[in-house]
This record gives sequence, C-alpha cells and structure tokens, in this order.
Amino acid sequence: MLVLSWPATGGAAPLDSLLRVLDEAIASHREYAGRREKQIELLGRQLRAPGLSDERRYQLTNRLYELYEPYICDSAIACLNRNIELADAMGAPRLRTESRIRLSFLLASTGMYMEASDVLHEVERSGLDSAQAVSYFSAYVRVYDELYGNTQDLRLKRRYRMLAEQYRDSARLYDASEPDPSRQPGEVELLNAGRLEEALRQNDLRLKHVQPDTREQAVAYHLRSLICHQMGRDEEYRCCLARSATADIRAAVQDHVSLLLLAQALFKDGDLERAYRYMDFSWSQTSSFNARLRVLQSVGGLSLIEDAYQMMLSRRNTLLTDYTLFSSLLLLLLVLALFCIWRQVKKLALARRRLQEANDSLHTLNERLHAMNSDLQTANLQLREANAVKENYLARFIKLCSTYVDRLDAYRRMVANKLVAGQTAELLKMARTPSAMDEALDELYANFDAVFLHIFPDFVERFNDLLRPGEQIQPKAVGQLCTELRIFALIRLGITDSSQIAEFLHYSVNTIYNYRAKVKNKARCRDCFEEDVARIG
Repeated sequence: MLVLSWPATGGAAPLDSLLRVLDEAIASHREYAGRREKQIELLGRQLRAPGLSDERRYQLTNRLYELYEPYICDSAIACLNRNIELADAMGAPRLRTESRIRLSFLLASTGMYMEASDVLHEVERSGLDSAQAVSYFSAYVRVYDELYGNTQDLRLKRRYRMLAEQYRDSARLYDASEPDPSRQPGEVELLNAGRLEEALRQNDLRLKHVQPDTREQAVAYHLRSLICHQMGRDEEYRCCLARSATADIRAAVQDHVSLLLLAQALFKDGDLERAYRYMDFSWSQTSSFNARLRVLQSVGGLSLIEDAYQMMLSRRNTLLTDYTLFSSLLLLLLVLALFCIWRQVKKLALARRRLQEANDSLHTLNERLHAMNSDLQTANLQLREANAVKENYLARFIKLCSTYVDRLDAYRRMVANKLVAGQTAELLKMARTPSAMDEALDELYANFDAVFLHIFPDFVERFNDLLRPGEQIQPKAVGQLCTELRIFALIRLGITDSSQIAEFLHYSVNTIYNYRAKVKNKARCRDCFEEDVARIG
C-alpha cells in the first residue's frame, strides 16, 4: 500500500519493488474476488426477497450491475437489460434511458460496437435533459474512440476520429457544469491533442483524489502510463502499469488491460518468465470476464510469449540434460576409483563381491539412462511432428491470406467499376450468388486435405485398418478427403469438440454427431476408436 500511494510527482518507485507487490496481489487474488462475490451474493438474496416493489428491485439491480461491471461482463449486461424491463414496467422513461446509456458504455468498452450503437439508436433524444444528453453523446464518443483505437484501416480511423470529436463537441454544448467523469475528458483530450505535459499535470490532480486499491486508482495510473509512453518514459510507463494492475487485482477487477500491456513490455525487456506468468493470469481473468475484445487482444501476445517461454524451457532442459550426463560420468569415475581402492585393500572374494555390486549399480544406471533416452527420443519425435504441422500450416495460411487479399482487391476494383458504370443490378445478382463462397470453401478444404495428407500420408489406409472388413471409407479422388475423413482428420489434429468441427466444415452440430456415430459403429473397437485415430502417425 505504501508503494501504491507513493506520489506520482515525487519520483517512481523501483520497478522490481512494484513487480513484487504485483506478484503478491496475484497470489492473493482469490481473497479479493471473494469479497466481491460475497457482496454479489448478499444483493442476490435481497433481490430474491418476496414483495419487492419495482422501484426497489431497480435500485438493487443497479447496485448489482455496479458490482458485476468490472467483474463479469455477461452478468453486468443482464442486469442492465433487467433494469430496462423494470423501467418499462414502471413507466419511467428517464430510468430506461439511463440504463440504455450505461449498457451502450459497457458494450462499447467490451468490443460490441454494433450492439452499443443499436442501443443508442433506441434512445429518444427529444426526451433527454441536459445531464442525460451529456451521457448520451459521451456514449457515442466511447463507441467511436474504441473503434478508432482498434481498427487498422487508416480511412476508417480518420472517420471514427472525426465522429468522436463531433460527438465530444455535442457533449460540451450540453455540459454547462462539471464534465462527466465517465468520459475522462482531461487526460484523454489532452493526450489526443498531443499536450502531454498538461495531461500529466491533470493526471497529478486526479491521483490526489482517488482512493487506494480502487478501480478509480487503476484507471488513473493506466491513463498516466499512456501519457508516459507517449513521452518516451519507458521506466515510468512500466511502473504505472504495475500500479494500475495491482489496483485492478485488489479491487477484484477482471478486465486486465494494464496487466496485458505490462506483460508485453516485460516480454520486450527479456523477462520471459514473468511476462508469461502475467499473460497467463491475465488470460484466465479475461476469460472469466468474458469480453470478446479483451480475449482477442490477449490471444496474439499470449501465443508469442508462450512460444518464447517454451523455447527458454527447452534450452534449460537441454542444459539440465548436459549436467546430468556430466554428473553421471563423474559418478561412474568415482565408482571405478573406489572399486580400484577396495580391490587393493580387500581379499579376492570381497573384491569380487564389490565388483558384482558395482556392476549391478552400473546396470541400473544404464537402464535409467536408456529410459531417459527413450523419453527424450519420444519427446523429440513429438516436437518434430508438431513443428512439421506448424510449418506446413503456416506456409499454407500465409499463401491463402495473400491469395484472399489479392482476390478481395480484385473484387473491390470490379465492384467499383460496376458502381461507376451503374451496373447495380448485376452487382446485386452477384451478391446473391453463393458460388464465390462455395469456391472459397472448396479451396479451403482442398488446402486442408493437401497439407494434412502431406503430413500424414498413410492416414486413409491406417484409418480404414481400424474399421471392420467391408466398411472402409474411400475418398472421392486421390489427394482429397471426404466429409467423414475430414471429421476424423480434425480429431487427429486435436480438435475433438463437435461444435468446432461443425463450424469449420459448415455443418450443423447434429450432423457432425451423426457422422461420428455412424463411423464409430463401423469400427473394430467402438469404445476406443477415436483414441486410436488420435494416435495415427
């Protein structure tokens, strides 16, 4: 707590100390989450009490939303939707508008931009008072600020920035008193305008008024980290992220943006072990929070850090193996030396007995070494197979991406030409024709078949060996797989969930279940059939 309350203007605490505090907070995160869950449980019991009026139920549900909002996204959305229903039942348009604006803020913050925009479209602007108008326009600012920050298209980026500024100006027109704190106008606007020193001073004022270990403190330090990053203060940037992440954990916030950024920064610094640990914790918390935007933001960093971390572990294991072999050699030399000394001082019978014991020990060591070598060979084969799969699929994926980019560009030019020529009817006809989708799927499946059969050339033969005589399944052509073979090819690659297989093959889940059951009924051993398929080399 002393580290977190260190004044920002008085100098940054050493990063190592802040990281140790963060590690302790992560180790105790269940304790902080338990406090929030107790509050949620208490409110849930109050809501289940009989005889509650709609107004009282609205108030309790609103408090429940405030507890869920940084903790579980789906539950927070459900609370706001319930409050909209209660406001409709009470005939309270102001409360309905308030809940819809809050819902749009939450949807925009978690990556559901279309849904947030749809909710705002349902708000009747004519009935808004000044305070609600500020919140209404601020919600649009949040939507377009988020879109601006997460799109890669420069044209759209400029459009979203312009729309955000227009709505921000509209909010200012209605904001006659203090600005709405939910918009964070000070630092954000100054940061966007490039006035970094002023933004830093504004953040100093904010930090003086926030309570420690609260979400407000986490937000304040996160904004400060963005300012320091723009100013090139890398050390202070990491310190602010550590403070923000610690405050998030102690406040039982599961939306860990600061921890994710800190893990990426530590990865660049070469601290792979800590970066992997933070990213893994952030991923688990983000999955519990269940916001698709945070999940997508975490996937790339998690994959990159995990690959580097596994490489580091591999190097350590190799070094450990070398040390083990060297120690075994020293142990063997020591045994031989002792054997020579014992042979000089003992009688012949005693020497023979010692020699036999030494030979027994040597044989045991050899067996252990042989077992270790067998395990290492097995692991190497598995790594070689995994690397082959990754390399082949990566090459195919890059080629497919390039092909689809070229096709999309050609399609864009064709659409532009036809629009210029006024051939809208022909464009509509082309849009309604599924042939392009069918061709893309055929090409996807052809690439999948080619890569899979290149990696597992004997798959079809070994798969048919698992079936009863006369029940074999043959592909339509050489180098291709039929639907049944594709399903079990995906199972061989480790994709066993029927819903994922159905999504890839564009079938219903019931169809996939039927295919799997039909083929398993043809197997020599029905109960262990899929395990046997997964072991096909």
